[in-house]
Amino acid sequence: FLTVLGFGMGNYKDATLEQIANKANGAFFYIDNDREARKVLVDELSGTLVTIAKDVKIQVEFNPARVKEYRLVGYENRKLAHRDFNDDTKDAGEIGAGHRVTALYEVVPVGFQGAGVDPLRYQQAPAALTPEAAGGELLTLKLRYKEPEGTQSKLLVFRVEDNDKTLDETSDETKFAAAVAGFGMLLRNSPHAGDLDWATVLEWADVGRRSRDPQLLRAEFVELVRKAQHLP
Repeated sequence: FLTVLGFGMGNYKDATLEQIANKANGAFFYIDNDREARKVLVDELSGTLVTIAKDVKIQVEFNPARVKEYRLVGYENRKLAHRDFNDDTKDAGEIGAGHRVTALYEVVPVGFQGAGVDPLRYQQAPAALTPEAAGGELLTLKLRYKEPEGTQSKLLVFRVEDNDKTLDETSDETKFAAAVAGFGMLLRNSPHAGDLDWATVLEWADVGRRSRDPQLLRAEFVELVRKAQHLP
């Protein structure tokens, strides 16, 4: 496992660092100030240098009786084919000690208007549902991973029920994650941003900042959002 650190300012070519780290089963970081150096090399040192699981894959199956459409937000360069999930020869990501991975999905429930996809001509969806679809399950989450020195993967399966919470009722962690994703969509002028605006992103981010921010990293993100909203 090789962790790649880039230092300096200016044309740092983070895409190159990411490619090297991907080939080397490690992580990459760009360090441009004292705060970032302390974060990577002091506060998160164990997570940076100690790998606890390799070739980690995540697969989500939504219940078509409850979910009409869904979209994964981000991770465009990390997607695998469905058949690759059970293929131990396919390379995937590594997880360090203390790391946490967050993936966000935009979901359109059954009965709500989606993205305007035309109805199918030769079949109706959902069709031929299993008995499990009639329950309260929203999705099934599957995790597959190998131990750092292992060659055969292990499988974990979790079933998640829909508790019908609104965004206002979710945790501060969820609101902050939504703010980060929304920030990315606004920067890229994503057509999926809908009516999301800078004020809403700032509101969600500020809630997360006030709940937990020992290293002031979330405060730095809030400041980035405030600066970005004034860009042309």
